[in-house]
Amino acid sequence: MPANKKLLMLPGDGIGPEVMAEVKRVIGWMDKRRHVSFDVADDLVGGCAYDKHGTSLTDNTLARAMGVDAVLFGAVGGPKWDKVERQHRPEAGLLKLRKEMDLFANLRPATVFPALADASSLKKELVSGLDMLIVRELTGGVYFGQPRGIETLKDGSKRAVDTQVYTTGEIDRVCRAACELARKRGRRVTSVDKANVMETGVLWREVATAVGRDFPDIQLSHMYADNCAMQLVRNPKQFDVIVTDNLFGDVLSDCAAMLTGSLGMLPSASLGAPDAGGRRRALYEPVHGTAPDIAGKKLANPLAMLMSFAMCLRYSFDMSEDADLVETAVRNVLDNGLRTADIMQPGKKKVSTTEMGEAVTKELDRLAA
Repeated sequence: MPANKKLLMLPGDGIGPEVMAEVKRVIGWMDKRRHVSFDVADDLVGGCAYDKHGTSLTDNTLARAMGVDAVLFGAVGGPKWDKVERQHRPEAGLLKLRKEMDLFANLRPATVFPALADASSLKKELVSGLDMLIVRELTGGVYFGQPRGIETLKDGSKRAVDTQVYTTGEIDRVCRAACELARKRGRRVTSVDKANVMETGVLWREVATAVGRDFPDIQLSHMYADNCAMQLVRNPKQFDVIVTDNLFGDVLSDCAAMLTGSLGMLPSASLGAPDAGGRRRALYEPVHGTAPDIAGKKLANPLAMLMSFAMCLRYSFDMSEDADLVETAVRNVLDNGLRTADIMQPGKKKVSTTEMGEAVTKELDRLAA
């Protein structure tokens, strides 16, 4: 069948190309076994783009990202580029993609697979069965607010400024996205802010409350960010969907990630608003980073990248059955005892990046038979 699903792959740096290769393996499987064809293109982002072009994201690559149905992103950064000027650093490329594509809602699921419940640093009974979703506002807040910078004062000391800014519209749209997602889950949303000490928190709570009135079927509650951090390690299963701002979402989602035992297991999606035709710009990426210490050694865990692709199937292409198939294959491979180094447990079989990808496709064969 003709390829009408346009994907741009941006593997990036470190282990990014290795884990992205396993997504290409699954795409190849789908082409043969599911008769689903993707129009796939590759490009550079991050440190590798800086090495070739002198910037971490070229205008041409940005234009390509704006023109496809979805972007699959690996990871960027590493010690090699630590001294690169801030506007050209690898991470700046990712921030620019998010901003220019207007990817305002970052979806970070934290799910504990039964086979990995013992891998968490928390007691098994606290995390077993955990299935929560953090929705982080991604294009506003302190990471983008102006003014910002460092100035030298008359006495020679320095003063640094970062500005936390939010508008009603920015808060409204991410809270609505969280409520819509909650309708497909447990119908509970916890809005997280610091309304007790921050003006943006006061506005956040006011707008979130107003949005909640439009979703009478959703149980909306509010929680301060510091209390939420404590509750995540005290009783994480109390949460269904958490919605919060850019800064708190960055911190809380990484905290929630470790409840699952490994960053190598966690996917994410960053979504924009649908256009008049219903098309929504989107970027999908694992949360594990570049892991430069193991890059090129075939030790990386590709499962977060594969599950990011599953999220792509679900949210960008409305292919829920195929997304379920990929996620089930991952779960079954773990149940069968295969482990990469980051999730290795006594009595299990240690496998390489490639071997894990091959095991997932073999399991897909079995499930599709």
